[in-house]
Amino acid sequence: MQLRYSFRLYPSAGQRVALARAFGCARVVYNDALRARETARSEGMPFPRTGDLSKQLITEA
Repeated sequence: MQLRYSFRLYPSAGQRVALARAFGCARVVYNDALRARETARSEGMPFPRTGDLSKQLITEA
């Protein structure tokens, strides 16, 4: 038998702000990585490796 739970979280105002900030930062990093890969593809270069891409994005930030 499989057990399933259903619940909902109700964050406070401060938690909502923190979650929005965290998800906003994650979205920016994802879009920057996507843009770097698209630029590499359009220039005919190989895709940057994940580690190299992380280093590049961290230094740009």
